[in-house]
Amino acid sequence: MENVLPNEYTGGTLQQTYARLASGRRRPGDSDNYFTINELSYYVLGPTGILYGEAALGKIWKSNAVKTLVTGGAGFIGSHLVERLLNDGHDVTVLDNYSTGRPENLAHVARHPRLHLNPIDITSHEEMCPLFTGVDWVFHLAALADIVPSMQRPMDYHRANVDGSISVMEACRRAGVKRFVYTASSSCYGLPDVYPTPESSPIRPQYPYALTKFLGEQIALHWCQVYGIPVISLRLFNVYGPRSRTSGTYGAVFGVFLAQKLAGKPFTVVGDGEQTRDFTFVTDVVNAFAAAAGSNLSGEIFNVGSGNTHKVNRLVELLGAGEIVHISKRPGEPERTFADTTRIRSALKWAPSVSLERGVEIMLENIDYWRDAPVWDPDSISRATSDWFKYLAK
Repeated sequence: MENVLPNEYTGGTLQQTYARLASGRRRPGDSDNYFTINELSYYVLGPTGILYGEAALGKIWKSNAVKTLVTGGAGFIGSHLVERLLNDGHDVTVLDNYSTGRPENLAHVARHPRLHLNPIDITSHEEMCPLFTGVDWVFHLAALADIVPSMQRPMDYHRANVDGSISVMEACRRAGVKRFVYTASSSCYGLPDVYPTPESSPIRPQYPYALTKFLGEQIALHWCQVYGIPVISLRLFNVYGPRSRTSGTYGAVFGVFLAQKLAGKPFTVVGDGEQTRDFTFVTDVVNAFAAAAGSNLSGEIFNVGSGNTHKVNRLVELLGAGEIVHISKRPGEPERTFADTTRIRSALKWAPSVSLERGVEIMLENIDYWRDAPVWDPDSISRATSDWFKYLAK
């Protein structure tokens, strides 16, 4: 096995190497800037107790360690963000009530010594507040998602996405949090007039999910304006990647198609499949979160997209569909989503790096994640989306 540590730390037995690390250098006056013996056990032996090679082990001292908190950290995007923060050497507190998140999404890092998991609802304000003490950065991802359930249970969505956001912002204010990043949704644009769609576009939410996510954004920016909490809001476009949700709710196209592929069933394509989506890979989104937290900007809204827009038919081709069946187009859905990312590229020096082709390859490499996901067909989709047509058809 290759050495996974700098030469000055290696040589002799593993125990001798471990002893050198444990007694290594500290930065004067910064006692939190070195790894503890328990942390070194994790990094050297790994979560399973087996020695493995990680390039990150070359960074023994955490010169930029930050205390972070992620709401919804066991969710799809949240779990990837937690991974990134841990890999960057930060302390991570996760709040998640597992209503949409899954403990399995963090199982591979559950024993990490700088990860602190808390099964808690963000609307449980007094119970939650102490967890914000001493936190530097907060990433607010906890929310109820999906379109049809938001039409059926609008009060639940208001409680989670609006009341929950107020609860989180108040906890940040009381704790003196230094940076706050809000996870907004491009669904706030509704049916845009302009493509690529800039942040200045009119806000036209078509359903309660989109409305409540926009209201959560406004709350965060208002707390920034009134209380001085540094806030950046990221409006995400069509995020996909490993661990995207497999719940019983009909939703994102990737999960629908992958479950159908595993089951050998036809792909259900909405309309003629010529509609396009700004499919944005999850690691690019996580990089945008990191760039936002590390900046000195405040009170800003940025789109996060792939820099392109692709036909659903192209996605079907890349996924290797067999049979295809076409289902009815749905009201309130745009023919196109395409983020104008000019502002975030300029202000945060961020740019997407994962092409759709590479992203699909990664999804197919991880296809077993969707093996237990529901397999949709035209009849079950029709039943699941009946309220969509009921409320949004004009």
